[in-house]
Amino acid sequence: MKILIAGSHGMLGSAVTRHLIESGYEVARLVRSQPKSGEVWWDPDPGQIDAVGLEAFDGVVNLASLPWPMRWTEKAKQRMRANRLVTNRLLAESLAKCEHKPRVFICASGMGYYPPAGDDILTEDCPAGTSFLARLDRDAEEITAPAASAGIRVVHLRMPTVLGGERLKFIGFQAGDGQQWMSWIGRDEVACIIEFALKTDSLSGPVNTVSPNPMRLTDFARTATEAMGQKPGGVMPAFIVRLIMGEMGEEFLLASRRVQPAKLLAAGYQFHFPDLADALRHEQSVMNAGLVADAVV
Repeated sequence: MKILIAGSHGMLGSAVTRHLIESGYEVARLVRSQPKSGEVWWDPDPGQIDAVGLEAFDGVVNLASLPWPMRWTEKAKQRMRANRLVTNRLLAESLAKCEHKPRVFICASGMGYYPPAGDDILTEDCPAGTSFLARLDRDAEEITAPAASAGIRVVHLRMPTVLGGERLKFIGFQAGDGQQWMSWIGRDEVACIIEFALKTDSLSGPVNTVSPNPMRLTDFARTATEAMGQKPGGVMPAFIVRLIMGEMGEEFLLASRRVQPAKLLAAGYQFHFPDLADALRHEQSVMNAGLVADAVV
């Protein structure tokens, strides 16, 4: 299969690109700079893309993202929305116009689509929340409708924060009372799931890209520090999280989302690293070997 990847130099995209190439796929990169061999040019902000260069791919994967600020001011939220919506819309509309359309279009989404739900289990059938993050994920998914209308199979990967790279150094502390559910996924597991989604014609729409074994944050932090050989992290009270990080801290550290990968399991996907300790040790070995980048593009 011939695959085009947006965000191929980022923390996640570099791992996906490496995995697909090692698995025998022909991979091209969507880049903002002057394209070289094996690259296709685009500039999402003004809505420009090399339409001819988009022709004849079997699949397109959009993992492009800008770094998110710690505090979500109104101006920051506008930039976040613009980035997510512009990239998804530009690709969806451009792919829909291709003479030789790809069979599948895969987009990164987020489990922030769901509202915090305490101990309740969240699957792809659950409704969206009403927060800024939920509306962002919902709108970013809906804006790909032109591709689906053109007969392209569209997959939205609803992911938690992906474990890999430098992020491994900051996962051992506890926020709040630690009883909130932590859904998680390793970087190389995401790469394997993307390959599975490329090949599995029955998989479409939202797909919870999470481990089948979520954990309460206090258990997650203890397991993570033991697996990584780190000293136990500290405890940050909820009011401090809200004071320092505001809405982002509420969404990513304090909210309880017990997400299950119902559609992946039903489609027959077998997780390579369903256990947190194994997943972290694997990602640490990858980072130590310097096999992937740790930037966000």
